[in-house]
Amino acid sequence: MEWLPMDPILLLIIFSILIVIAFDFTNGMHDASNMIATLVASRAMTPVQSLLLVGGFTFLGPILGGTAVADTIGGFVDLGSLKALDSVTLVSCGMLAAIAWNLLTWRVGLPSSSSHALVGGLIGAVLMGASASDISWGLVELGQGRLVGVSKILLTLLTSPLIGFIAGFVLHKLMRFMLRAAKPSANQTLRRAQWVTAAALAFAHGTNDAQKGMGIITLMLVLGGMLGEFAVPFWVIVVSATSITVGTLLGGWRIVRTVGFGIYKLGPLHGFDAQLASSTVIFGASLFGGPVSTTHVVSTAIMGVGASEHPRAVRWSKAEEILIAWVATIPCTALFGVAIYGLFTLVRPLI
Repeated sequence: MEWLPMDPILLLIIFSILIVIAFDFTNGMHDASNMIATLVASRAMTPVQSLLLVGGFTFLGPILGGTAVADTIGGFVDLGSLKALDSVTLVSCGMLAAIAWNLLTWRVGLPSSSSHALVGGLIGAVLMGASASDISWGLVELGQGRLVGVSKILLTLLTSPLIGFIAGFVLHKLMRFMLRAAKPSANQTLRRAQWVTAAALAFAHGTNDAQKGMGIITLMLVLGGMLGEFAVPFWVIVVSATSITVGTLLGGWRIVRTVGFGIYKLGPLHGFDAQLASSTVIFGASLFGGPVSTTHVVSTAIMGVGASEHPRAVRWSKAEEILIAWVATIPCTALFGVAIYGLFTLVRPLI
């Protein structure tokens, strides 16, 4: 039996989809830690129970949450002027840069943003292999009062942690006032209420984060000529939902220790307030089509909760580490994207 050679574009797209699946997996592994940290630290659920709850609702998020974020991610680079092989290669190199950063920060237990990593990796690879004009910066549209492209992505990534902090601060102040006469037995009710807020947070996380992988896969299908227009196929939704859920179920216990125990000592009310504030911010951004970092929103919501109660008890040194990662991720992953594409150009003649 004679084997027919596979179309090189199809082969590259299959390989690239596997890369995106790996990114979704590391994204879920990274961000699961942030979602279960408050449950474990406040003793609302056991680690196994929290992972099952978070995993289930993370899967439902991208299935039911629409594609607004995917549309934003898929539209911030315009590589239609390049050959299909070159454009898909650039996107793949950017994804590899994001995966490398996710694994590095997971290894050292540092909560960082998969969204920042994705944006930085793609920008670096495209600048190296194409040009700045192939990136939709959105500056002209910003002057016209519209948010698109990199401007929209950066605005939501940069403002959402601040909004998370304010939401956590205000909500915890309000809840402490409302529960000022509550008996200690109220803690048990709050622990059970965390099951609902944790499910909402996991759903919001799936709605926002899984759509990033959906957007990239759809973009590559368009660039490869396998889709006539940017419309996310249902099978892409299922693949992204599954890969991010599997990563979520494996979790990242180093980051659990940082978020759940390293920022502020969490009780049932703290956990409830942090989860409610985080899920509201993330889901609101998803409806707007803005990608956010679950890691940073959850972390800053915890800081806001702690600061509203005992500012001196907040471990601001951990907050400083998170802030450093927040600032460093995009430039570092951009450099990773440059390096990975540069390495590819060296080995390409040998393939």
